[in-house]
Amino acid sequence: MRRSVCLWAKALASACVMSLVATAGWSQQQPSITWLGMLPGYDRGLAWGVSADGSVVVGGAANAARQARAFRWTAAGGMQNLGTLGGDQSVAFGVSADGSVVVGRAYNAAGRPRAFLWTQATGMQDLGTLGGRESEALDVSADGSVVVGGAYNAAEQLRAFRWTQATGMQDLGTLGGTVSEALGVSADGSIVVGSAHNTAWQWRAFRWTAAGGMHNLGTLGGDWSAAWDVSADGNVVVGSARNAAGQLRAFRWMQATGMQDLGALGGVGSEALGVSADGSVVVGWAQNAAGQARAFRWTAAGGMEDLNITYASLLTSESVLQVATATSPDGRYIAGQGFNAAAGRVEGFLLDTVPEPASLLALGAGLAGLLGLRRRKQ
Repeated sequence: MRRSVCLWAKALASACVMSLVATAGWSQQQPSITWLGMLPGYDRGLAWGVSADGSVVVGGAANAARQARAFRWTAAGGMQNLGTLGGDQSVAFGVSADGSVVVGRAYNAAGRPRAFLWTQATGMQDLGTLGGRESEALDVSADGSVVVGGAYNAAEQLRAFRWTQATGMQDLGTLGGTVSEALGVSADGSIVVGSAHNTAWQWRAFRWTAAGGMHNLGTLGGDWSAAWDVSADGNVVVGSARNAAGQLRAFRWMQATGMQDLGALGGVGSEALGVSADGSVVVGWAQNAAGQARAFRWTAAGGMEDLNITYASLLTSESVLQVATATSPDGRYIAGQGFNAAAGRVEGFLLDTVPEPASLLALGAGLAGLLGLRRRKQ
């Protein structure tokens, strides 16, 4: 009789959970990999940014002559060629949270690369320079109003910039040298990260605020570092730095801990390129034991994992996820570059990890506890 009651209770709990799963629409969702395809006439691609809901991916496609074109991809429309500023090349590096604003680098008619901001309504807008001839935009705030990157000043020195429609390009300075470049920006546009020369002309990762200016984040014991991305609130910075042995390693930085070496996948090198809004999920590339570059995801609980192993069931034979360049704010969607064996080429990918909702897990545990269910030996 006791066993019958327990089985009835277990069935009731399972039914409750499954009913809620179906009601919320989660039952049909499974992890998936989407290869983004290619622009006509092009044979190689890389995805650099992804919107908050995973519906828009941006990047660049290259042809046999290695001329690149910026693209904006959607599931419904495929790849859209964003054109250039009159020259023959362009690439998109960042996208706003809703996918409507794209930033990157495009060549003008004079053959000079210039930072651009693109919307469907306006097309490409040249954001200018700091008085020099060249510039590039590398990231954009969540609402698309703040753009960061690098631009040459009148002395032809590369400088990190922060741009808004109201202020134009603002030179963010350096760490004592003459060169700097902004690589990432917080969700609200108030905190900028990147790399800048110190007084010894060594590149150092920096974190910039309007109140404090540039702050040197140091290294992992070596002579080089760069910050590639920052959490929504600006408190977690990720990038790459050389250690005392001269090895390039992915890092995660917080004020309280400084730089944390995230390791590799059995090899030597690694680089962190993207981070989730809360700073808990980091993505990038790392070498495996064979010295091959593999896309990774890092969390405090799981450490660094090879996405090719975690999601092996989604990959056809000989397909490889080589680099993870960006993740959505919630860490669910990951964009990057890989080898698509079915097409026989390197192209951008979008990985939907579909994490199991925490609320659902908590509900299941609560029901099990309430009904006194325990795993028992048969």
